[in-house]
Amino acid sequence: MKLARVIGTVVASVQHKAYDGQTVLLCEPVDTQSKVTGGSFIAVDRAQAGVGDLVLINAEGNGARQIFGIDPKGKLPIIDVIVGIVDAAEESWR
Repeated sequence: MKLARVIGTVVASVQHKAYDGQTVLLCEPVDTQSKVTGGSFIAVDRAQAGVGDLVLINAEGNGARQIFGIDPKGKLPIIDVIVGIVDAAEESWR
């Protein structure tokens, strides 16, 4: 799982059929203080997120297949899926 901030939307006129009807958002990974921790990436939205939202990303192929109801041995060209909108995040172990 990754914590990220939605920074934009993605529109493609030509895409893999798995993306048909999906909302694709541009995200950047952040820490609990909203500091950017890496490069931006795209994620399929399953939580109705919008630009500016802090989101939880499932960043693993098998998890994406489960979310989309694909057989575990099936193929899906989607790895990053937005699975939740985060209200607050804090690190309590430091």
